[in-house]
Amino acid sequence: MNRLQEIETGSFAPSRWLFFPPSALRVVNWNINRGLKLQGIVEFLADAKADLILLQEVDLNARRTHRLNIAREIAKALRMNYVFAREFQELTQGSAASPAFHGQATLSRWPLLSSRIIRFQRQSHFWDPHWFLPEIEPFQERIGGRLALISQMQIAAQTLVSYNLHLESRSNDDFRCSQLRETLDDVARYRSDLPIVLAGDLNLEVPRTAASGLFAGAQFRDAFQNDHSPTTPPHSLFQRQRVIDWIFTRGPIHATTPTVHSSISASDHYPLSAVLSFA
Repeated sequence: MNRLQEIETGSFAPSRWLFFPPSALRVVNWNINRGLKLQGIVEFLADAKADLILLQEVDLNARRTHRLNIAREIAKALRMNYVFAREFQELTQGSAASPAFHGQATLSRWPLLSSRIIRFQRQSHFWDPHWFLPEIEPFQERIGGRLALISQMQIAAQTLVSYNLHLESRSNDDFRCSQLRETLDDVARYRSDLPIVLAGDLNLEVPRTAASGLFAGAQFRDAFQNDHSPTTPPHSLFQRQRVIDWIFTRGPIHATTPTVHSSISASDHYPLSAVLSFA
């Protein structure tokens, strides 16, 4: 099997017997910058007490993160179930005998069922290896492509579908909207009365682009109601902060108390959280 198609799973959550689903749950969305500051990431997520966590830029067996399985380490520390999808093989972080990967992880306090990926048809060739580039870290050569990780979370008799996205950073908004359109086409397979959470690092400012109309047409609601604080810190005096991380919902589920946790410095993105109430 192609290693990039593998979805890794793990179960650390204690068994929970529920006759009825809770009226609300807490979701966190966060690009964790490979997990380089793992202790700070785990500390924030433990304090957040989230029921559903969607993470982007998660390392597996990479030199820069001490060969750790970052998704597994976080899930184990938080006592949660997890799935991990491999976005890229990081050629400068592993070897042929011991490859390194980088991707998305979804964690849940309840069982995660029927996980799958959409590897977008349209991909940037920015990351492709080239014969004239040495395999050293500054060139960040990769094999693979951007994807969406889809999972179903089963809470008693209630099913919740999550889409964990990471859209391309090395292209323009039209390119990213084509990847988003592919995701929303997939959403159409689900009934309109099934609650869906779509979140991730979209690498675009939704209200400024065609993405706003795409979400509206697919009946998604912005958890922040387009009133976002920046989700990335400034990297220099001349670089403005950006709003590129998002949480959207569709169906009989409504977001309240949306928060951008701008005091958290464990990544080059801020974590987002919201409370999701079932209608």
